Amino acid sequence: METTFPSGSDSAAGGFASASPLSKSQIRRAVLASVIGNGLEWFDFLIYGYFAKIIAHVFFPVGNTVLSTTLTLGTFAVGFIVRPLGGIAIGAYADRVGRRRTLSMLILLMAASTLLMGLTPGYSTIGIAAPLLVLLARVLQGLSVGGEFATAAAMLTEYAPRGKKMFFGSFQMTSQGVALLLSSACGYLLTTNLDRASLESWGWRLPFLLGALVGPVGFYIRHKVAESPEFVELRERLGHAPRQTIRGFFKQHGDASLCAMGVIIVGTATNYLWHTFLPLYVERQLHLPLKNALMGTAVSGLITIVGYPLAGKLADRIGAFRLFFPVTIVWIVIAYPLFAWVLASPTPGRVFAAQMVATVVLSLMSGPHPGMLTQLFPTATRSTGVALSYNIAVTLFGGLAPLTVSTLITVSGSNIVPAYYLIFAGVVSLALVGLTRSGQRLRRDPEAIAAE
Repeated sequence: METTFPSGSDSAAGGFASASPLSKSQIRRAVLASVIGNGLEWFDFLIYGYFAKIIAHVFFPVGNTVLSTTLTLGTFAVGFIVRPLGGIAIGAYADRVGRRRTLSMLILLMAASTLLMGLTPGYSTIGIAAPLLVLLARVLQGLSVGGEFATAAAMLTEYAPRGKKMFFGSFQMTSQGVALLLSSACGYLLTTNLDRASLESWGWRLPFLLGALVGPVGFYIRHKVAESPEFVELRERLGHAPRQTIRGFFKQHGDASLCAMGVIIVGTATNYLWHTFLPLYVERQLHLPLKNALMGTAVSGLITIVGYPLAGKLADRIGAFRLFFPVTIVWIVIAYPLFAWVLASPTPGRVFAAQMVATVVLSLMSGPHPGMLTQLFPTATRSTGVALSYNIAVTLFGGLAPLTVSTLITVSGSNIVPAYYLIFAGVVSLALVGLTRSGQRLRRDPEAIAAE
């Protein structure tokens, strides 16, 4: 069976091909092209979080464990601080020239930053240049991933048939599950098979070097894929590349942007606390071996690989915005008891059980996210809208979460801080989605589409 979509080759005039039959294998290639970069992004971010203590020792040896860890998490956060800038620039570029070209460029930049992270010598070898190069790697990655999620999500949902937008979009989240599984498996194998000296000397670098190898493969796949059918149709209808000023965007889509941030905030806070910050929390606050957290994280990755698409299917059936409210409310209610239960007797078994509960909730919460975000914006400004909203929300409530929560724990002396943080994020999400016109409209009519 064939579906009519644009072919993968560019036409001479303007680089957009006319519609022609596209096989299922080509559609699968488009899905793979969309998710591979997001998987690499998450693989790199998670590895950085897992080995935060070692990275702190290698690049920030200030003689104070808390300070060096804080500097490491601060460098981690810098990659997120520049993301909105990259999101605006790259999102606008993708809305102007197309999804395919943008995704091809992004995968190379992302691989280069990952390679730089893996090859940079330690502070003992090149001095202050070491942390500066790590900072540069985080900035380059932050700029590249600023447009990655949005452009890939747009590509996925623009390929999706009507009634399957959430399911197709969920594969963007599934790539995070694959990255979660692979990164935690790498971390587990390295921490259980290498001694501390080998791990600090060279072992922690292996996952970054492995991740960089994905770049050339990803570029080849993305370069061969067909352009988004909806973008091609829009380009042909307009007769020129879509144009949108930032001022005009906020005037027309400011409400949708606030709603999109609300969609993302509680999910990204949950994701980064339970998957990026948890290994550090388990070591520092619970005084358990790192491998215990990594084992649970690997199983979480397996669950989300299946859970995200199932949540996408459920969202297509009942309406993503109708699913969002009850799931978020349940998470607000159980976040505190879950952390309190673990802290009452911090054993590997309790940590694992709590990870599984959080993973199930996260799957239901985040599986429909790509489809929900792209539904809020028209094709002409979709990448810009999703990139801006997504990156601001992820920067404030996701990327900064490990640093924020770690600092609050140090200042307050309370290990229950992560629970309060998740409750706060959930309340903010409910308010932004529930009070915006866009959220109310999509709750009433799950099939509503943003007007061009």
